[in-house]
Amino acid sequence: MIRTYGLTHVGLAVRDLGRSFRFYEELLGVREMYRDATSLQVQTPRSKDVIVFELDEPAAGRRGGVSHIGFRLRDPRDIDAAAATAERAGGTILEKGEFVPGEPYVFVSDPDGYRIEIWFERTQSPRGSRKRPLKRRGRDPKRARGRRAQKK
Repeated sequence: MIRTYGLTHVGLAVRDLGRSFRFYEELLGVREMYRDATSLQVQTPRSKDVIVFELDEPAAGRRGGVSHIGFRLRDPRDIDAAAATAERAGGTILEKGEFVPGEPYVFVSDPDGYRIEIWFERTQSPRGSRKRPLKRRGRDPKRARGRRAQKK
């Protein structure tokens, strides 16, 4: 096993560096760290997370197997403000709800079409000290079949 500092950055192909910067600046408060003619590196406040926007129109918005990028809230009461800010910044709300009571989430699409998850997770499960596994909101085929059956 190699030792790392964990996931440190994600690179996104974008159509417009400025538009992407403005969206993430308004939504997450990112600050510019480095810029050249074809890329822009930003950092989220009070963290070492970096998002690299790379000018590449043909690849922009294509996920290539990555389903979404998640940002964990510090306070669950901020979920409505996060959704409103995402829309105001040019994003689209895709889905909003709770994984379990008290753990809200919202999925938004950024201006290039990337799925961004903003969510809150307790550090401890309400039933005890065992932390619940990170649940990703994939489509449950059984639930989907049930919904389709109900619509018929």
